[in-house]
Amino acid sequence: MKHCVIKLHNITKTYGSGESAVTAIKEASFKIFSGETVALLGASGSGKTTLITMIGCITQPSSGQLSLNETMVYNEKWLINDTRKLRRERIGFIFQSHNLIPFLNVRENVTLVPLLNGVSDANANTKASQLLDYLGVGDKLDKFPSQLSGGQSQRVAIARSLANNPQIILADEPTAALDGERALSVMQLLRKLAHEQEVAIIVVTHDERMLPLFDRILRVDDGVVIEEVH
Repeated sequence: MKHCVIKLHNITKTYGSGESAVTAIKEASFKIFSGETVALLGASGSGKTTLITMIGCITQPSSGQLSLNETMVYNEKWLINDTRKLRRERIGFIFQSHNLIPFLNVRENVTLVPLLNGVSDANANTKASQLLDYLGVGDKLDKFPSQLSGGQSQRVAIARSLANNPQIILADEPTAALDGERALSVMQLLRKLAHEQEVAIIVVTHDERMLPLFDRILRVDDGVVIEEVH
C-alpha cells in the first residue's frame, strides 16, 4: 500500500528582503509516495537545489507547510528541534560527487551514519555488507575510495545513503560525473531500490535520456513547480 512520504503545501523560499528580495520557490504544492522515483528538472538557477534542500530540512522555507512520512516538520516555522537528527535518521543523500571520506575504507564509509545513530558495530557491519552485495560492490569492503572507479564510488555512495533505512532519498545530479552506460546503470539501480524498498526517491537531473526511468516528472521554471505529463 503506497503512502504519502513527502507533502508540500504552498512552500515558498525568498532570499533577501525589500527591493532586493528574490523568490527562489513560489508556493510549491505536491505529494510524493513510497516507491516512487521522481525527476526534478529545470534550468540552472531555476530553484531545484533550493527545493531539494528544503525537502531535506537543510534550507528553512520562508512560508508554507512540509510533512515527511505523514509528520508535519515545518508549518511557518520548524516544528522539530533537531533537523540534523531527522536527516541522519530518515533521509539519504546522494550527490554529484560521491563525497566518500578518503581516509575511511568502503565498509567504514557505509557504517558511519548507523554508528552515529547508535546501531551496534555488528549490526552496522552486517547491514553494510548486505547493501554493498546488493549494489554489486560487495568485494570492495576493504578498499579505499581512491581505489574505486567512478561507477563503483557512486554505488558505495548509494549504499551509504541507504544505511540508515531512510524513507526518502534525495539525489542531486547523481549521474553527472558518469559516462552514459554507468549513468544508466546507477539510475536503473535507484529505480529498483525505490520499488523494492518502498523508498521515495527524488533525482535532480539534466539528462533527458533518463526520463523514461522515472514514475513522475516535476519541472521547476523560475521558481514555479509544475508536474509534467509523463
